[in-house]
Amino acid sequence: MGSGKSYRKPFKRVIVAGTFDRLHKGHKILLSTSAKLGEELLVCIADGPLLLGKKFKEKIQSYEERKRKMEQFLTSLDTPFSIVKILDPIGPAGSDKLADAIVVSTETYPGALRVNSERKKRGLKELFIVVCPLVVAENGKPISSERIRAGEIDEEGRLLEG
Repeated sequence: MGSGKSYRKPFKRVIVAGTFDRLHKGHKILLSTSAKLGEELLVCIADGPLLLGKKFKEKIQSYEERKRKMEQFLTSLDTPFSIVKILDPIGPAGSDKLADAIVVSTETYPGALRVNSERKKRGLKELFIVVCPLVVAENGKPISSERIRAGEIDEEGRLLEG
């Protein structure tokens, strides 16, 4: 107490990845958790071929719009960050030598295992995996960009009329 030493976060660089369409409450908790854990963040925003299997993909915001909203939110977290576009499921997480952790949701946990498998093949140390539970909407179902694009809920998880 009172030593004047600053708090050191447990990880040097934390990676977090996703489509980040309609930046919602679940995304914000995932990103805030990442910022609390890492001295810096590497945020990977999926685009191109990674969007092909998404429902209502024609309603996904442009990469530029998603990046702009991400920058606005991340600036409020007071943690240095970089944002990169990814076109494949592994992205820089498979090769970044400074990264030491990855933050995922329960839904994207299998992707973190694939990242670590790729890192192992490349002779890199595996990333520490932090799993955040999904955030639920008013009706108890997970908040998702897909449900927002479908018009079921808003970014806070409130049910929308009809």
